[in-house]
Amino acid sequence: MNDVESQRPLARLKKYFTINRFLRSIFHGFSFVLFVFVLLWGCKIWFTIDEEQSENAILKDLKILTPFFFTNWNFVFQTIFLGISLTHDVLEWLDKDKSSLGEKIKYWRDVIFCGMVVPCTLFVTTMFWCVYAIDRELVFPQIYDQVVPWWFNHCVHTNITIVILVETLLQARRKPTDMKLELILYVVIAIVYAIVYYTIYFTTNRWLYQVFGTMNWWQVCLYQLAIWGMMYIFYRIQFPVNRIFHGKEENVESNEQNEQMDKNDESSIKLNENTKIDDTKENGKVITDLKTPPFSTKSWSIKFRSIKNQFENSRL
Repeated sequence: MNDVESQRPLARLKKYFTINRFLRSIFHGFSFVLFVFVLLWGCKIWFTIDEEQSENAILKDLKILTPFFFTNWNFVFQTIFLGISLTHDVLEWLDKDKSSLGEKIKYWRDVIFCGMVVPCTLFVTTMFWCVYAIDRELVFPQIYDQVVPWWFNHCVHTNITIVILVETLLQARRKPTDMKLELILYVVIAIVYAIVYYTIYFTTNRWLYQVFGTMNWWQVCLYQLAIWGMMYIFYRIQFPVNRIFHGKEENVESNEQNEQMDKNDESSIKLNENTKIDDTKENGKVITDLKTPPFSTKSWSIKFRSIKNQFENSRL
């Protein structure tokens, strides 16, 4: 009875992980297909802006500078992450996730998510919609509506945060996988994009985002520092937020130890059963004499020692 009761938590745990794996696989598969479709549609928009539309300076800049918008960089980061996540899900279903390849894919999946996807995505969504609410012309001029569908705008500025939220609910990431590498990725992206952004301004005398055009230089510097600080805060807060949904690390380690002990107990039981079967056989014959090894070498428990002689002297 106790064995059955002890196996119930393990059965529930296995059921939870199976359901969780199924949900993650569906989510990653659907999201990856959607993101690839949006990327292809974005390329279509980019290539189909005709000469007549390009007569407008804003649409002309859109056609020329599309690869340099940070929104597009972030969307590519998310697509890469979803592709890696889907690959790892497939390996899990094939029981290959503990292989050398599976461990590497899992490592890079988590590093990319924590160091690139989370800070960049939350920054893009927060900054875009805050400025959009004040004056959309500063980030998404109304003339863009002629070439960019409304749903495309939400895919690259709104749905990206939904992906973060769902991923946080489905996947435990209570602490950094490799904080040093994650921070390096964050810093490299921040600095490289700043170089690209300001290079565009100094070579074309135009701001990629018009919100910068409303500021003087010391305000631009403060705004840039605020952007970097905001992204760093988003990186740091993702872990305590994740622990709210998935529990603290100590509880997880305890559950993993209990699960490992249950597995060890199961292995020990199977080993003992096999040993008993082997001990009671000799030259293909089953040993039934209680005075013959291995029975003669086995000690009786205290509970049944009082009836030992009755069994050993019995003719049955």
